[in-house]
Amino acid sequence: MPAQAPENATPHTTASPAANTAFRSALDVVRQVEPRIADAIGAEVEDQRASLKLIASENYASPAVLLAMGNWFSDKYAEGTVGRRFYAGCRNVDTVEALAAEHARELFGAQHAYVQPHSGIDANLVAFWAVLSQRVESPALARAQARHVNDLTEQDWAQLRQELGNQRMLGMSLDTGGHLTHGFRPNISGKMFEQRSYGTDPATGLIDYDALRATAREFRPLILVAGYSAYPRLVNFRLMREIADEVGATLMVDMAHFAGLVAGKVLTGDFDPVPHAQIVTTTTHKSLRGPRGGMVLCESELAEHVDRGCPMVLGGPLSHVMAAKAVAFAEARRPEFQDYARRVVENASALAEGLLRRGGKLVTGGTDNHLVLADVSGHGLTGRQAEAALLDAGIVTNRNAVPQDPNGAWYTSGVRLGTPALTTRGLGVAEMDEIAGLIDTVLRGTTPVTAASGAPSKAQYTLDEALRDGVAKRSADLLAGFPLYPGIDLA
Repeated sequence: MPAQAPENATPHTTASPAANTAFRSALDVVRQVEPRIADAIGAEVEDQRASLKLIASENYASPAVLLAMGNWFSDKYAEGTVGRRFYAGCRNVDTVEALAAEHARELFGAQHAYVQPHSGIDANLVAFWAVLSQRVESPALARAQARHVNDLTEQDWAQLRQELGNQRMLGMSLDTGGHLTHGFRPNISGKMFEQRSYGTDPATGLIDYDALRATAREFRPLILVAGYSAYPRLVNFRLMREIADEVGATLMVDMAHFAGLVAGKVLTGDFDPVPHAQIVTTTTHKSLRGPRGGMVLCESELAEHVDRGCPMVLGGPLSHVMAAKAVAFAEARRPEFQDYARRVVENASALAEGLLRRGGKLVTGGTDNHLVLADVSGHGLTGRQAEAALLDAGIVTNRNAVPQDPNGAWYTSGVRLGTPALTTRGLGVAEMDEIAGLIDTVLRGTTPVTAASGAPSKAQYTLDEALRDGVAKRSADLLAGFPLYPGIDLA
């Protein structure tokens, strides 16, 4: 018999009998070809059900979103944009892409939406090259009186290529919360641009806008990037635009982490990037609860450049994923999504307060958004040790660098915690305080192992088995009251 959803189940992940039948049937079809894949899919559902997921960049998509990805749009090539495809037979893809873009524009109040990017990095690449196209390529074409790059002479083309590869980007430093895709050398963005970073005030951990302005005046970037992956406070995008305008830069905001808070109208005014930035990128999963993918929002003046994302840096659009994006955006336009976004922030605040009350050390001393960045060095641990010990006890987090981190980006000194996923499951502030206690218990019970050299190891640790098992049991008991995907029975 199909599992029945309990009364306290969150509607977002509750599955109807029809959805249960659909998922069971789909796995049966997969199992006939490669049973190990079907088993892995079922095991992943059970792992997610059993884990306290506190990874700030993860969430749970609804059954409708998940089912929208498994369809015949996967078989269709559709390079180009709505009404301007390089392949015939794309009328249904046009419908899907147009609906996804319409929902995105209405959801965020954007002038233009481009929903083709496959991921966050793809969205950023589209944005970077759209700005380069507008600010560098178009003027070069005008000077040469050419309509297209193919019309340039070899000399003019060589000069344009040099100009395109000689531009500057200013973004947030990695150790203060920035992202690799904001111009850092290991990422392609760092190979495209000359990059410089702005950081935070060492005393407060907050963005130092005066220092940022001074750096922008001296460096004169083409693109000023705002946004973060591990900054637990709000960003004043009005000030960011003011600084960008002063130095002639295009303001680009990467809101991948906090897009759900913008969509849910928790971040408004100076803290909503869409009215202030010329171009905004995001993922569509994380706090938006959609499929894994990306999106670009922009002002009308940049639209034609953004729409060249395919074939500029993207391959064929994933039409089945765009269908799922449309469903997710439609869900986010419902009034209950605003309540969800509000509870995400309330839960993060409760988690932070619970850790602080137990003696925890937090970067910036708390949070204003969906994430908390805990500095675990006071426990004598690296972030890698803390992450692994918490995972042993059923609490899923990820290690993260803290400002001026002595352990670097691999071992780190911090652990990043986020509340979007557990809020989707229905957990509230009382549960967040209890989770803070469980985290504190694990961290206090974890001891670094001494390496052969006599120094503490950055990776090895010991955790008392009874303590570990006790926390794991309490985590399981806690989650039992907030079932994930009730109504879906794959057994």
